[in-house]
Amino acid sequence: MKEVGKELKSVVALRTLKEAMLEICRSIADCVENINDKEVDRLIKLLLEGWEKNKRVFVTGAGRSGLMGRAFAMRLMHLGYEVFVVGETITPAVREGDILIAISGSGTTKLVLETSKIAKEEIGAKVVAITSYPDSPLGKMADHVVIVKGRTKSDVEGDYLSRQMKGKHSPLTPLGTLFESNVLAFLDGLIAELMERTGKKEEDLAKNHAKPDGVIAALKGEE
Repeated sequence: MKEVGKELKSVVALRTLKEAMLEICRSIADCVENINDKEVDRLIKLLLEGWEKNKRVFVTGAGRSGLMGRAFAMRLMHLGYEVFVVGETITPAVREGDILIAISGSGTTKLVLETSKIAKEEIGAKVVAITSYPDSPLGKMADHVVIVKGRTKSDVEGDYLSRQMKGKHSPLTPLGTLFESNVLAFLDGLIAELMERTGKKEEDLAKNHAKPDGVIAALKGEE
């Protein structure tokens, strides 16, 4: 009987997993439908102009949004960009004309705001905000904004009381999961678009992709 109970619990858990995945897929599909082509096209032009003028790209974001930014930075590196993640010990100082991509669903994340303000006002870098709230402090500060819709952590804090009063359970996608998933899908799509416009192939990206065997060989002095 205990084994049967465990199997039933497993089935229930798997159903929740699939429901959560479908919720994420629906959110991404909705995000695709609401993407502003002009906003994205301008971002692409900024990145292409930056490439032509040897400008560097910096990416900043806190928490899981920051992790999505790191994934994007990695792909930009594969494309051949000189790109850095703000906060890393080997990240150099931002220079005038460089591009800072700031990711914050709420547009109020303190670290992202402070970084963007310094980069724009004190250094003269171009700040691109990726957020759900264009009228947020980050959105108003940025030189350019790309709106990526999705439930953010601040949305959760704002509607927590009303959800509790209605007796609702925690959502399938807690905290800022939907924004973060949407951002990752958007940024991966952006890489595909950049590949198309620059004529880059997967083989070109692979040349800049770190190979574990190569790293091990280098450490052993074999390369």
